[in-house]
Amino acid sequence: MKTVVVSGALANKYLNGGNAWTRLSWVLGFKQLGFDVYFIEEIDRQTCVDADGHVTAFENSVNVSYFKEVTEQFGLSNSAALVCVTGNEIYGLTYAEVHELAEAADLLINIGGHLTLNSAKPRFRRKVYLDDDPGFTQFWHAAGNPGPRLENHDFYFTIGENIGDPTCVIPTAGISWRATRPPVVLKQWPISDSSDSNRFTTVATWRGPYGPIQYGQTTFGLKVHEFRKFIDLPQLTSQSFEIALNIHPDDAKDLDLLRGRGWQLVDPKVVAPDPISFRYYVQSSGAEFSVAQGVYVATQSGWFSDRTVRYLASGRPALVQDTGFSRKYAVGEGLVSFRTVDEAIAGAARISLDYDTHCRAARAIAEEYFDSDKVLSKLIDQVDL
Repeated sequence: MKTVVVSGALANKYLNGGNAWTRLSWVLGFKQLGFDVYFIEEIDRQTCVDADGHVTAFENSVNVSYFKEVTEQFGLSNSAALVCVTGNEIYGLTYAEVHELAEAADLLINIGGHLTLNSAKPRFRRKVYLDDDPGFTQFWHAAGNPGPRLENHDFYFTIGENIGDPTCVIPTAGISWRATRPPVVLKQWPISDSSDSNRFTTVATWRGPYGPIQYGQTTFGLKVHEFRKFIDLPQLTSQSFEIALNIHPDDAKDLDLLRGRGWQLVDPKVVAPDPISFRYYVQSSGAEFSVAQGVYVATQSGWFSDRTVRYLASGRPALVQDTGFSRKYAVGEGLVSFRTVDEAIAGAARISLDYDTHCRAARAIAEEYFDSDKVLSKLIDQVDL
């Protein structure tokens, strides 16, 4: 049996059920294909906090508690490690076991270059860099910013499927980027019972962890900038729109604006803090409505949301801003793309009027394009595993 190690941020983003699925899907997908799979995460000592957000001891942190809860929930208790890189502490596997694993593993899937551990990373003989922030990664790299941690990998994959195409302005900087897609383990996301066809939801962060990207004379914006373009949507349609929104109190004016224009807001740390509650939130929704990061839209990178994949797999239609993915996927039924307010209004009406058809089409799209068996098998072939 071949061994795959997946590395990415889980405990670093505790109380974020959607983020957890972006990591779990790779782990569970490889397991379903018959691989022996492990998960390794690094965390900085200053990131370890208590329930009030104060820095605390690694072993007492909510980060460790969250890591333990999620890995146990998905049968990973004996195949996961959380490494405190600045404290020489570890939860789960021992340091010796991590080093032995790195020596023996056939493949490392390094999401966003997360694994940097000098005592472990060089031991892997086949390393894949997985870019899930297309545009940010490449623009930073082209500017000499070390943040993407691209060095010392054998293969480079991105979910920005249009990168390298002449119509996409994202620089490749000499790297041969291979396209992949956000995988979904379909048995983890069964079709859910019918819901309110007029209730559109999403889970979002208003600004995200990064600032706007400056490249040459162009500034590429964030999700907040795209949302503001569609701020009047609830007043222009008969559907309801709800966002499980992570937004800073300093954005009080935006909060007031959203509520004043008819958006319903809930706290993602309450309704979707872990993988199970996130799944329930998605599957109890009628459909998804969401915009994308400005950089994904302006560059037409082809980025597609891992979150949207979950809606589709659940048989929930998705009305989402086009980032160039319409060149790759069938759109119109189940997956409805928009660029303008008028297109968003028309798309919402179309989904509500023929809801059952769109629900069936949504699941079919997930099965055709995002089934983890298909996505990961293609990647395996490309890295000669």
